Amino acid sequence: MLAKVISGAIVGLEGIPVEVEVDISPQSLPSFTIVGLPGKAVEEAKERIRSALKNAGADFPTHRITINLTPADLPKEGPAYDLPMALGILIASGQIQADLKKTLVLGELSLDGSLRHTNGVLPLALLAKQLGFENIFLPANNALEAAVLTGLNIYPVVSLLQLLHHFHGIKKIETQKHLDFNELRSEQIFEFDIGEIIGQEQAKRALEIAAAGGHNLLMIGPPGAGKTMLARALPSILPSLTEEEALEVTKIYSITGNLPPHTSLIKYRPFRSPHHTISRIGLTGGGSKPNPGEISLAHRGVLFLDEFPEFPRGVLEALRQPMEDGVVQISRAAGTMTFPSKFILVAASNPCPCGYLGSQKRACTCLPGQVIRYRKRISGPILDRIDIHLVVPEVKVEKLSDWQKKTEKSKTVRERVQKARDKQSQRFKGTPLVCNAEMSTKEIKRYCPLTSDSLNLLQLAMEKMNFSARAYYRIIKVARTIADLAGDEEIKSVHIAEAVQYRQLKEE
Repeated sequence: MLAKVISGAIVGLEGIPVEVEVDISPQSLPSFTIVGLPGKAVEEAKERIRSALKNAGADFPTHRITINLTPADLPKEGPAYDLPMALGILIASGQIQADLKKTLVLGELSLDGSLRHTNGVLPLALLAKQLGFENIFLPANNALEAAVLTGLNIYPVVSLLQLLHHFHGIKKIETQKHLDFNELRSEQIFEFDIGEIIGQEQAKRALEIAAAGGHNLLMIGPPGAGKTMLARALPSILPSLTEEEALEVTKIYSITGNLPPHTSLIKYRPFRSPHHTISRIGLTGGGSKPNPGEISLAHRGVLFLDEFPEFPRGVLEALRQPMEDGVVQISRAAGTMTFPSKFILVAASNPCPCGYLGSQKRACTCLPGQVIRYRKRISGPILDRIDIHLVVPEVKVEKLSDWQKKTEKSKTVRERVQKARDKQSQRFKGTPLVCNAEMSTKEIKRYCPLTSDSLNLLQLAMEKMNFSARAYYRIIKVARTIADLAGDEEIKSVHIAEAVQYRQLKEE
């Protein structure tokens, strides 16, 4: 008898339907064969399915079992095909009767028949919804992950025995209740509040602009100036994730296995801080089976690279395309995969190898050649793609002793940032753009009107400081964000002047 069960494979970040065909031939000698480019984990499913069926009280057919995973030219990886194959065997052997034409099934089996947590559930649940399916059977540990989707009956399965009782009508599995995205939101407790940082008013202002427009930021200063604390305070002033953004981020975390257990959605913007010994593949993604890297895990959030010049040059150069395009392409012999990487890059660096060049408290011990070589570790093209360049000076002792002085809290700054982002959402309505930093040259000409005074000031700055054409448009994007924070529709000369001062570091 032949049975068919629909499951799914993940290619990149998208789900692809996989049909599990199970044929049982009573006239043949007992055997168990899986075809359709199965990976090692899929091949090993034979033993898991055999033990799970017996421990669930079902009969394992002593006939020839052939399972075909279609499309046959698509490699099948991972243990998510365990449950659909076991279900197909039960149907083909006549132990249960079920119509699964509009149902997607996935899950990894344990030897006792219980279902384990499985990666990549959200993309497959989205696939089921796109295909117009009505039901999805998945491990109970993953039920919350799919519960944010409407129009889909989600059946959380604890064990194979529970599934047998469901199809025999002994006890039906209750569907998972749908979760509303707005109800999932809660007040986040941040590790650092921007109000806890003493001094550094210009740096705080730059952080606010970066958060409001999604701009990349480079901070250069001596050790102990507060660069790391400023970077870690940035998430506390970022606007809330929209539902669409939350789904994008959760898909990435679901596929890579970084989604915390019993979590429905990533509700807060991610903050990733890889060590400077990270490899290029670890940062951008890749491998024999390409997986997202740190820049994709930081999608819609913050990627903090401390000790920026200490990263290998090849690793830093790999950031060029993702910073420019918002996506990273991983090319292998089997094909090309694209992962999203729209993040805010926050880089921190010392001014020299010892860190005290220009310090008023401690003398620099570096030779001029050492300083030049240290700065050349960061190439000009990478610097050109960073919108805001900022010097973070040492904090004076008198300011440190005045720690009881009240400063603006993150909540107040976040409200201003959210208002600026709301203006951008209205401006870019009907387009794929989310913030000012994502604008191309075409959108800049459309959405960034300059007054005659601001245009003259920008042209003067270009002539005096020898900025590149890329810097010209990035200054306009930063000025657009400054105008949004001020509530102005036009970009005025004062906005251009502030944006230009964040580019002067490159020429020093």
